[in-house]
Amino acid sequence: MTSPAARTALDLTADLPVNDLEDFYRDLHRHPELSLREHRTAGKLAERFERAGFETDGGIGITGVAGVLRNGDGPVVLLRADMDALPVREETGLPYASRTPGLMHACGHDLHVTWLAGAAKALADGRDTWSGTLLVVGQPAEETGLGAARMVADGLYERFPRPDVLLGQHAVPGPAGLYGHVPGLILSASTDIDIVVHGLGGHGSRPETAVDPVVTACFLVTRLQTVVSREVAAGESAVLTVGRIEAGTRPNIIPAEARISLNIRTQSELVRERMIAAVRRIAAGECAAAGCPREPEVTVGASFPITVNDAETDRRVAAVHGEVFGAGTILDPGPAMASEDFPHLAPDGLPYAYWFVTSTPAEVWNATPGDDLAEKLAAVPSNHSPHFAPDLSTLKPGVQTLVSGALALLSEA
Repeated sequence: MTSPAARTALDLTADLPVNDLEDFYRDLHRHPELSLREHRTAGKLAERFERAGFETDGGIGITGVAGVLRNGDGPVVLLRADMDALPVREETGLPYASRTPGLMHACGHDLHVTWLAGAAKALADGRDTWSGTLLVVGQPAEETGLGAARMVADGLYERFPRPDVLLGQHAVPGPAGLYGHVPGLILSASTDIDIVVHGLGGHGSRPETAVDPVVTACFLVTRLQTVVSREVAAGESAVLTVGRIEAGTRPNIIPAEARISLNIRTQSELVRERMIAAVRRIAAGECAAAGCPREPEVTVGASFPITVNDAETDRRVAAVHGEVFGAGTILDPGPAMASEDFPHLAPDGLPYAYWFVTSTPAEVWNATPGDDLAEKLAAVPSNHSPHFAPDLSTLKPGVQTLVSGALALLSEA
């Protein structure tokens, strides 16, 4: 039997203005903006909120935007979309590809904004079917992990009602038409670490008079690969990636320092702290072994929290999604190593549900080599790829997920 929330969601989205949403999405995709520079995107989203009847405010946490629709007694439900793009050169070949050189919506945030705009209008138009308060949030700077916390620190919940529950979703690779729900840990913590190795510069012809930080940095990168394999228990999940190494200016100059940037992904605070301690110890040890004149500088930078769904909230949302989209569309993919700052919008343990929407076009998925789901997922263009191009057929379902999720939590009129 279909629940009232599912029936109402299907009714409210039956005549969704798909063509208008497609135009909106293409416009956003053509004009990507980096973190905390999403002025145009925020303005476009604010216009949609205002036209739908929301009390709207912008400039929250620099470029964040939010709108509220008060509709009688009931819970306050927050729907969130992130807005920022990435410094990626687009290679999709799409007719609506990015017009900004070196920038691209390579993570699907333009799709998220479109979904939120569509859901806000559908729920506003159907306000006679539900009771409560709807809070819609366009969040900046998810890619840097700063945006959600900035909005809260800038008084998001002083300007707008504090939510009772929060909902968010993300486009991911996979055959379009699946919805990934995990009733607990769904995304991992992420921590950036910068290391400066101090050597003693000199001429390339006389290395004996110098202390080469490049060689030390290379040993350090290699040794860091043992942190996960030898210092993290087999039952724990962790990743360490050295993403950048910089040193020197010319081939025959031994530089005075080398810089390394790395990222660790963990699913518990204990493992995170253990890995940071290991990085510090290994860096100090390699520099001491090389005779570096100074200890290395190890700086812990941006961090993302773990994302842990409230089990009951996720169960209710997953159930209504199953009713809206049918049997076999809901799956539990287990925790991913990717990270999100969405939990920063939920201080003090506010419950939330966060889920995945698969978005790979059928023709791309079918043409991708692989005999099973895992092999195809490894080969298909993923988030942050210059070839990432979500299927526009997901526009309507992505609106329906937010509408039905909100209705499952709001009071019936």
